[in-house]
Amino acid sequence: MGSRVIMECAVGGKFFSPIFSSTRSVAVEKRKLPSLHKKIKFCSSKFKIQASQAETHLSPEAELQAEKRGSSTGVGVGELIWPSPSDGTPFWKKDFPSSGVSPEVFADVKDSDPKHIIHVTAEMAPIAKVGGLGDVVTGLARACLSRGHTVDIMLPFYECIQKQHIKDLTVITKYNSYHDGNWVPTTAYRGVVSGIPVIFIEPSNLFFKGQYVYGGSYNELEAYLFFSRACLEWMQVTSTQPDIIHVHEWQTGALPLLYWDIYHHLSLKPRIVLTIHNMEHYGECSKEQLSKSGLEGSVYASIDKAVDDRTIGHNPERLSLLKGGIVYSNAVVYFGILNGIDITMWNPATDIFLPVKFNDQKPEGKKFCKYYVQRGLGLASEGTQDGNHVPDITYKAPLVVCITRLVPQKGLHLISHAIKHIEELGGQMVILGKASDVRVQTEFEGLAKLHNQGPCIRILLMFSDELSHMLYAAADMVLVPSIYEPCGLTQMIGMRYGAVPVVRKTGGLADTVFDMDDQSNHNKANGFVFEGIDEGSLNCALDRAFTYFREKPDEWNGIIKKVMEVDNSWNNTAGKYVELYNSI
Repeated sequence: MGSRVIMECAVGGKFFSPIFSSTRSVAVEKRKLPSLHKKIKFCSSKFKIQASQAETHLSPEAELQAEKRGSSTGVGVGELIWPSPSDGTPFWKKDFPSSGVSPEVFADVKDSDPKHIIHVTAEMAPIAKVGGLGDVVTGLARACLSRGHTVDIMLPFYECIQKQHIKDLTVITKYNSYHDGNWVPTTAYRGVVSGIPVIFIEPSNLFFKGQYVYGGSYNELEAYLFFSRACLEWMQVTSTQPDIIHVHEWQTGALPLLYWDIYHHLSLKPRIVLTIHNMEHYGECSKEQLSKSGLEGSVYASIDKAVDDRTIGHNPERLSLLKGGIVYSNAVVYFGILNGIDITMWNPATDIFLPVKFNDQKPEGKKFCKYYVQRGLGLASEGTQDGNHVPDITYKAPLVVCITRLVPQKGLHLISHAIKHIEELGGQMVILGKASDVRVQTEFEGLAKLHNQGPCIRILLMFSDELSHMLYAAADMVLVPSIYEPCGLTQMIGMRYGAVPVVRKTGGLADTVFDMDDQSNHNKANGFVFEGIDEGSLNCALDRAFTYFREKPDEWNGIIKKVMEVDNSWNNTAGKYVELYNSI
């Protein structure tokens, strides 16, 4: 796992980097824990992925599968119905065919010692996706399936999940799971999502009810405490014995505590891996709340267990579910450097959401995707479209796309400034994202009101998986101006769809995007990079990108082909996870 870990995190407005820095896995002192005798191993998942010349177009077998599903990279637009902002239904909300995604299209690599791996997670793409967590879980699970492992994902059965996206959904177990002095009747369902077996956990109380994955009227922290125990309880009552339980983020941080101090003593024998995707969220918890899971919360209020170091000396001190997960897991992965992307889900040659398919060998379809989005969002005139001709606006105006959660980590001041500068440069910009903070949401609502009726800018304060696929395909550039970014998927997905990345040099962005004007790294050059967090630094990167687009068309087309050929797939990274699973 020989990779350097660099994490940049913001706490109280200050930035600390690095947290750990090593050329090997970082050894930490073994905690002396009651009823817990194990080695804790910290690993980096920054597995270097070289910018290879491996082509991303489909293998003959995959091409055949694509053809059977009716997919094509040809530019047949004769029957294409061009959208309009005045349409009764937005173009990204129309009915789309089933993706038919199957793990068999992954690389033909089989591991000699297959494991049973259960992911316990709050998110999964595409059915319960808020950020990159959902993409990572689905991509890693599918990659391990393709390598011969048995993989299940355990997910809360959120009320907002669209059941039509689940195949073969059926009730498999009715049981009781403990919460706050009561045994709550709980139902477990099994279904298949994107070719992956999923076990959905549905309590009979109000947990996980609401229109969205997060932000329901219930106590979210207590809901995830319940979910963590309910997953272990299901394994216990069904005699399911996985080799690995892989938990993700603070939401499932209590599961390792519950496992080692309750369920391991009953019958369960797996090992626990925790992946931290974002250090911004700690899962702050009171002792009383943790006690509702059936553990004695006060037992964990010590520096070597789960006390939140930031609250030491405060009254009261608080616990951190993420810290507890770190202490009680067999292996901890500071995830983000580097992720992979799911190249079956994110594939412009077979993407069901695109009006026209394309790939690195047949890129012509991308210009039609751009014009389709421009028409649908009112960024291009609705004049007649003549055969395979698209209007000059598609060629002359670079389209910059920013798909992100609107949180401080993502560089909000730079995003809002980019709106102004891109308009000044004669470009177009589309922002797709939501804000959890009311003040941020209000600010961007004001920007949307100011710009959305004009000819250059569209600010769409929502999440849409369908529209995100279309925007990546339409984009000339993808903007990722993060203040810190453990890895980032946006730049990788953008490149897969021929969108040239414009990024701030931090974390995983610095490991995947290399500046076009850096002569010392010319072979890897694939985008435009800036280092400062000031507006002038961003301006410089955008100015250079626009110059290439307008004045160096041959070089620009070369960049597009180059970024589409980069292999950022899970085929590389999944093998490192398998090594980690084997090591514990």
